[in-house]
Amino acid sequence: MLLLLLLLSIAFLFGITVGWGWKPTWVTKFAIKNISSNQTHQQQLAGTTTIIMDKQLQPSMDNPSCSSAVVKKDEINLLTDADLKHLWHLVEKRDGGPPWKHMMDRSTDTMTYQAWQRDPESGPPQYCSRTVYEGATPESLRDFFWDDDLRLKWDDMLLHATTLEEFPDVGASVVHWIRRFPFFCSDREYTIGRRMWELEGSFYCVTKGVSCTLVPRKQKPRRVDVYYSSWFIRTVGSKKGNNQPASEVVFFHHEDMGIPWEIAKFAISQGMWGTARKIERSFRWYQNERNCSKTTSPHIAMAEMSTKIDQNYLARLESDEDQDVPETKMVAQQEKPGGINLPKLLVIGGAVILACSLDRGLLTKAVIFKVARRFGNVGRRAFPPTQL
Repeated sequence: MLLLLLLLSIAFLFGITVGWGWKPTWVTKFAIKNISSNQTHQQQLAGTTTIIMDKQLQPSMDNPSCSSAVVKKDEINLLTDADLKHLWHLVEKRDGGPPWKHMMDRSTDTMTYQAWQRDPESGPPQYCSRTVYEGATPESLRDFFWDDDLRLKWDDMLLHATTLEEFPDVGASVVHWIRRFPFFCSDREYTIGRRMWELEGSFYCVTKGVSCTLVPRKQKPRRVDVYYSSWFIRTVGSKKGNNQPASEVVFFHHEDMGIPWEIAKFAISQGMWGTARKIERSFRWYQNERNCSKTTSPHIAMAEMSTKIDQNYLARLESDEDQDVPETKMVAQQEKPGGINLPKLLVIGGAVILACSLDRGLLTKAVIFKVARRFGNVGRRAFPPTQL
């Protein structure tokens, strides 16, 4: 088994190396020629994720530059009750989406972790996880995920984080992130709207990509427009059966990072458990830091201003159509025949580098990956899957 994994890694890395070293001259010429047309396309795309808040919520602001050009001055680029309803339905398995396929079930003495994945009809793969942290309160986990100041210390992928706008009346904000990506891809940039609703000691936390003119779109880092990362936090019983607190985090995430979804799925599946353990270690470190600190982060102060709701508030969000939505199924992952197709990994690894080197043009990248996929399938009959 270890030998097979080693061969898999070597083949993939070799494909990346070949792709990095071999870049024909027409790639650079083609990329430069298409920059202007792609900029126009991306500017149109940037306006598709603007969220407008309800008119009755109009906190004052000195700099409304994060609002869309078509938005009135008295309307703010903010998350609404529609986003709360969507997260609520995800948690309750009533969102009407495809079944969730089970990926893993792991645990340590201080944490229990489960993960699922599904592929919608359109858009990137979606992920769901359920984590129970022993000795944790919902408030401490809320602050941990919301505190960008300390996240910069424990999240080694986060290069930059700053707050662009704040709306204290509802506890919402717009933030700007830059995340580190592997050497063969440019870093990624996000403008994220964040808002939290508190329900009797539990928290619905929504973060998603929004458009913001405060951060002009540039060639690098590459802007990620499709981004959704939200979670629900509540108190649960401890698996140790004592009176110690325990809290559950149900997490939903998807984003279009501009790399092939199948490769992203493979990378995520390989690194998911390691990431979960790292987050848990970082949370324990964060608990100690908070206990020793005498100051309160502005991010925590904003989290404490979350919108307070009750069960009746959620009930009023329902419509007659919502009552007919069947419960989303959770199914076991079907085991696929194991096997290692070295030629296919070489082709795909090279395609990653070639596409990332262009860094512009969705159509161009789609053609590259389609061709790579076709060539990657050539050896399928010659190299039948090996049963493990």
